[in-house]
Amino acid sequence: MARLMDIDELADYLRLKRQTIYNWLHQRKISGIKVGGVWRFERREVDNWLKSRRRLSRDLKPGENQ
Repeated sequence: MARLMDIDELADYLRLKRQTIYNWLHQRKISGIKVGGVWRFERREVDNWLKSRRRLSRDLKPGENQ
């Protein structure tokens, strides 16, 4: 079974504030699963998301914003 993280664990893992995670969920920048009213995130999916963001940022030219 996949390892699921809650909001606090994900915020610690990414070194972000909880509110940032909630904002990203609302903006659909990151996806999660709600189990019993609590958001859960699969570590493997988070890692894949991070890798995809890294590839996108390399494609930007200096001075360009996403």
